[in-house]
Amino acid sequence: MIDSAMRRPDEASHLQNIAGNRRADRRYELRLDLKWKLIRRRKVLDSGTGHTVDLSSGGVMFDAGRELPLGHNVELSVAWPIRLHDVAALQLVISGRIVRTAGGRTALRMVQHEFRTLSETGCLTTQATAFVAGPRIVFSSSTPPQSRVRSVARVPVAPVVN
Repeated sequence: MIDSAMRRPDEASHLQNIAGNRRADRRYELRLDLKWKLIRRRKVLDSGTGHTVDLSSGGVMFDAGRELPLGHNVELSVAWPIRLHDVAALQLVISGRIVRTAGGRTALRMVQHEFRTLSETGCLTTQATAFVAGPRIVFSSSTPPQSRVRSVARVPVAPVVN
């Protein structure tokens, strides 16, 4: 029998991961308001509001207020707390599949995500996608960027006057 003091540090952390959290992506505990749509064959079956519990680059745990069916597709519109250039409100739009439910909490595996700007009336713009520069919160995806981007939002910049 191998004494635990004789194990290498990387082996000990590997064994700890087997027993504990085995997720590949780091999860960020963020409570953000959201709207969700349950989708099947391109039709909205149900919708509601809720909030995120945590986010990672591969998925989202959110509270939908009720149990949602496993295997269905969901689209989330998450109210992002940071404005684009301190002006335009943003929504993080996430598409994915429900992989786990427990009570009112639902876990979804992310398939696609993008930031969209909101119009002055609070509606999502259909053609603008915004990528935030500055303090970086990066969510990567296995989907190539070219297939995620519909179009890039053009933010007017005032000319510099000397």
